[in-house]
Amino acid sequence: MTKGFFNVPVPVNETVLQYGLSSPERKLLKVAIEKAYSQQLDIPMYIGDKEIRTNKKIAIHPPHRHSHVLGYYHEGTATEVNAAIDAALQAKLSWELMPWEHRAAIFLKAADLIAGPYRYEINAATMLGQSKNAYQAEIDAACEMIDFLRFNVKYMSDIYAQQPPVSPSGSWNRIEQRPLEGFVFALTPFNFTAIAGNLPTSVAMMGNVVVWKPSNTQIYSAQVLMSVFKEAGLPAGVINLIYVSGPVAGEVIFNHADFAGIHFTGSTKVFHDIWKTIGTNIHRYKSYPRIVGETGGKDFIVIHPSANVATSATAVLRGAFEYQGQKCSAASRLYVAASIWPAVKQKLLADLTTVKTGPVEDFGNFINAVIDEASFDKLTTVIKNAKTHKEVEIIAGGKFDKSVGYYIEPTIIESKDPLYVTMQEELFGPILTVFVYEDDQFEATLNLIDTTSGYALTGAIIARDREIIAKASHILRNSAGNFYINDKCTGAVVGQQPFGGSRGSGTNDKAGSLINLLRWVSPRAIKETFNPPVDYFYPAFEIEKASNAF
Repeated sequence: MTKGFFNVPVPVNETVLQYGLSSPERKLLKVAIEKAYSQQLDIPMYIGDKEIRTNKKIAIHPPHRHSHVLGYYHEGTATEVNAAIDAALQAKLSWELMPWEHRAAIFLKAADLIAGPYRYEINAATMLGQSKNAYQAEIDAACEMIDFLRFNVKYMSDIYAQQPPVSPSGSWNRIEQRPLEGFVFALTPFNFTAIAGNLPTSVAMMGNVVVWKPSNTQIYSAQVLMSVFKEAGLPAGVINLIYVSGPVAGEVIFNHADFAGIHFTGSTKVFHDIWKTIGTNIHRYKSYPRIVGETGGKDFIVIHPSANVATSATAVLRGAFEYQGQKCSAASRLYVAASIWPAVKQKLLADLTTVKTGPVEDFGNFINAVIDEASFDKLTTVIKNAKTHKEVEIIAGGKFDKSVGYYIEPTIIESKDPLYVTMQEELFGPILTVFVYEDDQFEATLNLIDTTSGYALTGAIIARDREIIAKASHILRNSAGNFYINDKCTGAVVGQQPFGGSRGSGTNDKAGSLINLLRWVSPRAIKETFNPPVDYFYPAFEIEKASNAF
C-alpha cells in the first residue's frame, strides 16, 4: 500500500471474496455460521468502560428461522441514555486532544481486524441476524465496513491538510478543525452492517464522542463491531452502544444542552420528526446541531428502446431483488419502452424461475427472508391489494409464507397507472412495479419519473444511444443523488461513488467521502503574528507639511 500526504496509507477497495463451492472462505464462513447457531449470546450495552445488563432481556431471532434464538440483548431505559451521554462527555477532552494520527491508527487497526480474524464472524452475524446471503454479507459487513474505515482515514488527513494558501512574511495563517462541542447521536438502520458501523466511527474519527443506538434487528452484528473497536484500542466512552426505544432516546438526547449533532440513516418520517424536534428545542443547545441524514428512496430504472435486453433484465433483477429489496437504493419502479418490453419481460421472468429462496446457510439461495413480521405484514398487504386492483397485474411472484421465516417471493406488478401507490410509496421489500410507456413518450416519461416521487436517492438509465443518455442525465439531474448508466441502481462503492440523495431522501452529505467528514468538525481560523506592531499609527495619518488645519 502506497503512502499519501502525512504518510497516510492510500486506500484501495477491499477485495470481495466470492465464496465459490471449493473456496476456503466458503468453508470458514460455514464454520462461523455453525458456531453462531450453536450458542446463545448475552449481549450487554457498552457504556464507558462498563458492560450494562438490565432486568429486561429481548430475544434475537433469525428472520428466516424465527423459532430459533441467537441470543438476548439487554434493553435499557432513560437511565442508560443519560449514562451514555455522561460517559461520552467524560471521554471527550482526552479523545479530542489525542493526536489525529493515533485516532487514525485505531480505525486502521479495526479495518485490519475485520479483514482478518473477524471477517467470518461479522459476516455470519449479518447473515443470521439480518437474513442476508453470503455474497451480500461479504460486500456489506466485511468489505464496505473495511473501506469506510480506511478511506475515511485518508479523507481525514486530506481535511487536516487543507490550509490557507497565503501567510505573509512575519505571520502564519492556519485552520484548526475542531470536533463539535458536545456529543453526537448515531441512529443506525438494520439493513447494512457497514452503515451501522460507519455512522458512529466517521464521527468519532474526527475527535467527537458518540452515543450509538442501532436498530433492534441489527444488534446481533452491532455487538461484533463493538468488539472490534474495543480490540483496536478505542478508548472507553468514545462510542457508547445502547439498546433503547427511539422515543426514550430522543426524549433525553434532544433535550440535552450538549447535543451537537445526529448522524442518521432510516425512514423519512422519523427524520422529519427528528428535525422538527431539534428545531423546537434549538434554544436549549450550546451550538446549532449538525443534522446529517440519509433516508428513504423510491428508486427507478428507465429502459430506452435502444437498450440491451440482457443488460436491462440483469440490472432490474439485481437492482430490485438483491437483499429482498431491503436497500434504500433498491429499484422499486421500472419504466420500460413498449417496443423492448416483451423481450425484457421474457428474459426477466425466465431468470426469476431460476432464483432460489430459503435460509442463508444454504448458499444457493438468492432470496432470503424480510427482516421481521411487521415488514412481512406490510408488504403482503400491498401484494393482496394489488391482486384485486383493476389497474394492475401481478406478472411474477405474489406468494408469501411466514410459518418458518418471513419469506416473500420476488414480486413484479405491471401497472397501467404510472401513479399507482406502489409507484410512489417506499415499500422496502421484494416488490417491483413496472409502467410500460410508448416509445415516442420517452421525454415525457423522464418528466414523469422526476415528479412521481418525493424521493431522490438513486436511479438508472439503460440505453445505447448516447444522446438519449445525455438527455436522461440532464432531465433527471435532481431525481437521484446517485445516478447509474447501463447498470443497476444499487451497489455504491466507497471511494468510487459517494452515497446519498436529496429531496425526501436526505441531506446528501455523501457517506464514504470527505464531504461527510467535514460535517463533524467546526473549523477555527488562526492568525499568528511573529512581529506584532507596537504603535497604532498608520502612515496615512501623516500630516503634509503644507497643510495645517490649525
